Amino acid sequence: MFEQEQAQITNAIQIILSHHHYPQGNIEWNPIPFAGKWGISTSFFQIAAQWAREQRAQGETPLPVPQIAAQIANQVSEALTLPSGFQRVESVNGYLNLYFDPLEFTRRVVDFVLERGERFGWGETKGKRILVEFSQPNTHKAFHVGHLRNVVLGDALCNILEAAGYEVIRANYINDTGLHVIKWLWNYQKHHAGEEPGEDKTRWMGDLYAEANKRLEENPQLESEVRQLYARWDQREPEIMALWQKTRQWSLEGFDQIYATLGVRFDHVFYDHELEKPGQELVEELIRKGIAVDERPEGPVIVRLDDLLGLKKETYRVLVVLRSDGTSLYATKDLPLAIKKFEMFNPDRSVYVIDVRQSLYLQQIFKTIALMGHPEWAERCYHFSYEIVNLPGNVTIASREGTVVLLEDLVREARQRALEVVREKNPNLSPAEMEEVARVVALGAIKYPMLAREATKIVTFDWNAALDFNGQAAPYIQYAHVRANSILRKMDTPLPASLVPSHELHPTEIQLIDWISRIPGEVQRAAQEMRPLYLTNLAYELARAFNDFYAECPVLKADEETRAARLRLVAAAKQAMANLLRMLGILPPEVM
Repeated sequence: MFEQEQAQITNAIQIILSHHHYPQGNIEWNPIPFAGKWGISTSFFQIAAQWAREQRAQGETPLPVPQIAAQIANQVSEALTLPSGFQRVESVNGYLNLYFDPLEFTRRVVDFVLERGERFGWGETKGKRILVEFSQPNTHKAFHVGHLRNVVLGDALCNILEAAGYEVIRANYINDTGLHVIKWLWNYQKHHAGEEPGEDKTRWMGDLYAEANKRLEENPQLESEVRQLYARWDQREPEIMALWQKTRQWSLEGFDQIYATLGVRFDHVFYDHELEKPGQELVEELIRKGIAVDERPEGPVIVRLDDLLGLKKETYRVLVVLRSDGTSLYATKDLPLAIKKFEMFNPDRSVYVIDVRQSLYLQQIFKTIALMGHPEWAERCYHFSYEIVNLPGNVTIASREGTVVLLEDLVREARQRALEVVREKNPNLSPAEMEEVARVVALGAIKYPMLAREATKIVTFDWNAALDFNGQAAPYIQYAHVRANSILRKMDTPLPASLVPSHELHPTEIQLIDWISRIPGEVQRAAQEMRPLYLTNLAYELARAFNDFYAECPVLKADEETRAARLRLVAAAKQAMANLLRMLGILPPEVM
């Protein structure tokens, strides 16, 4: 916001350095940690160190570097003329601190937000492409809360990377083959032939999968029937393939319903069945190149990574790439998938949003890719790991046992609970408005806990915390957004034009402006470190600052000039909260 003036100051400093015969160096500016005032700072230690080296080369005995840096900072401080928008300059122990005029800073922050609108917080295009693979559901299984964290984290990560200026490719990898599918088909053929799912497709598919596992556990001798069906699948018998295609489509339609509910989209979908044959061919290539060892039929095909990498300490262990009977594993298909991503999209980074328990496995995949002759691709692969979601009571979700909370159930209960609160808070809304608000609040309440904790920490879902209108939860932030909107809706004139505030800023105004001003930098930090948590925290702090401002500072009843400045601040705060929520995949309601 002060880029032009900052460049002007940098040029002036270079002239002052030249005047005192100091070496020219890079002047790098950093924000001064906020303590009621805003400013930027630079240090002269590098220039001082260079100056000391030059003095020693000439046979001189220079002062210690900290003293030289302090001397330079003092000389610059005394000679520097500040441009408009800056209030004062000071020299402190080798650092030069420049402080903005708080009223002008406020004007520029508010103007910048309102000019950028929905693009506030977005960075310049970086010219780099990031492919993010997330969700990865299994067809013929339930879609439960355990899958939800993956989807929510992946979607938010994509939003944040896109806002930071990256080109983002949102990819999904759907596992539509394997033993779980064969078990489901076996159970369907034997006990449900001809049946079709109703509207709730994923629930029905999940029920039949859990039922299949129960039948097989109670009668282990039936496993032979499953193996026979698997053999028919491997031979691509038309009858089995037709049944697979039909039932697979039911799952895919159910997934589309879930993604529509969550507001999640994908640019490309990879399917497991597309990679089975390329994977088996790749394994044969690994064997020919001496990368993999074929121990069939007694054992599987393996890659002894530690041996190939010359590691004496057990690090990457052994990767199994094909079963002893020649059937595929995850690794059989993950290797060609990794290659296909680079061949199709050539991303600067290929991100895998996958359970933390798969950390070693993914390291094995990446190392194998490098051994295959693609070390540069392996370097670009990144595992974004996350921990599981537990149910209240610390029950871990397991779809094979049927101990799941389905996404549909979670959303339904969240909407019911949110609807009760909405009716209490705003009984004047129409039934249709109440339903829509409850939907938006419910989805926010579900998503926020998945993002507001470190991705590598376990989340135990708690209803009271998720729907807390007074704590660190999405409804609290959404309600602050609604409060800002309610003020703006009461305006009897258009939003006032840009102005420098004429009143003394209240401490809550200063705090609110400060949180707003941090958003562009925090978006970049969240993208660089791939930590959506930074923005969940920022959104909460911004909402809390707005609520403090709302409680302490009259807006519509203030004098005309104060009213104008505060109305613009309210509009900026509303836009900032909305933008942060959208980056997190949460909708900002207009009323609640």
